[in-house]
Amino acid sequence: MKKYGIFIMLVLLIQFALGSTASTKTTFRITRVYDGDTVMAVRNGVVIYVMLVGIDAPEISEAANMPDQPYGRKAKEYLASLILDKDVEIKGYGKAPYPDNNIIGVIFLNGRNINLEMVRQGLAEVFQKDLPPGFDITPYLEAEKQARINRAGMWSLGNKYVSPSRWRQMHKVGMTKRP
Repeated sequence: MKKYGIFIMLVLLIQFALGSTASTKTTFRITRVYDGDTVMAVRNGVVIYVMLVGIDAPEISEAANMPDQPYGRKAKEYLASLILDKDVEIKGYGKAPYPDNNIIGVIFLNGRNINLEMVRQGLAEVFQKDLPPGFDITPYLEAEKQARINRAGMWSLGNKYVSPSRWRQMHKVGMTKRP
């Protein structure tokens, strides 16, 4: 079993390293949703943490005395309702920039792009910083434009809307903690 786990991790690392050229997706079960853009996935005993590439969801505070960002909990709940305890396909785009995440990737459920769905619902904005090679941001920008027009989710806040990155700066909120 240990050899099999090492083999799976090696295959995944190669696939994720080749993310821009690899067209294959790997099936995992989502076992935990941390927030609107970070999940834990398991395959044959191998655990990975996935940061959803191309999106930034509203923040959930780890401190009891700090407020959650509006729509932070709703984003987490919606993502969980879509994928928690389900088998999904993950297309990896490489190692995540944060220490507790293993990869950045796109999650697909029955062929449906979940990252894109979060933007469509107004529960995440497009995140354009440090995009990996081969990742097409165009459909995300179009989805965000439509969500803004429809005042979906967080876009219903109008002038009170604050981007997740700005919220983190204002409230000194760190990334959601993982084990």
